[in-house]
Amino acid sequence: MEHLKSKDKVLAPVIEQIGHVYRPMDGDLFESVMRSIIGQQVSTAAQKTVSRRLREGLGTVNAETVAAAGVEKLQSFGTTLRKAEYMHDFATKVHSGAFDLDAVAAMPDDNAIAALTSLKGIGTWTAEMILLFSLGRPNIFAFDDLAIQRGMRMVYHHRKITRELFEKYRRRFSPYCSVASLYFWEVSHGVVPGLVDHAPKKKPMKKK
Repeated sequence: MEHLKSKDKVLAPVIEQIGHVYRPMDGDLFESVMRSIIGQQVSTAAQKTVSRRLREGLGTVNAETVAAAGVEKLQSFGTTLRKAEYMHDFATKVHSGAFDLDAVAAMPDDNAIAALTSLKGIGTWTAEMILLFSLGRPNIFAFDDLAIQRGMRMVYHHRKITRELFEKYRRRFSPYCSVASLYFWEVSHGVVPGLVDHAPKKKPMKKK
């Protein structure tokens, strides 16, 4: 927090106003990947429901139990066939040793993201969130996160966050981009009075 405040005089008062941000960590990397697959394009409540059913149905959620469950049983917990296939493929690779999760945990950020995105169903944004909320990496800044972009527009009064502009801020916030991300998420939720989104308003479609 102190580093960010010293580097950015616009963000500094926002950090002061919001105070310390507390966000839960995922802990277990295998379960974090599983939850990430389950949670794609569904609500947080739906993700929690399927994850709970998975724990209740398997007892212990690890590579061995998920691989042994099979696709049909995984789908029966309330997820789609494709997600069940992704989960089973991931678990089978970990259980067989074809994918080394422990090695991923020890990799530099870019290498870990590349390894995770080699898995079926894991894109760059999902891999970045796994690094931030499971591995606790301090320097994650996801360009594809719409809430982060919204928070940045609100703080800096930008109409659009281009890749070039985003990278400029990444260099400014490094090596604590993850902390900056937490504050932009908070801002995007409207917790700071007076900050509004400066994105151009979409014009209403004309009636034919």
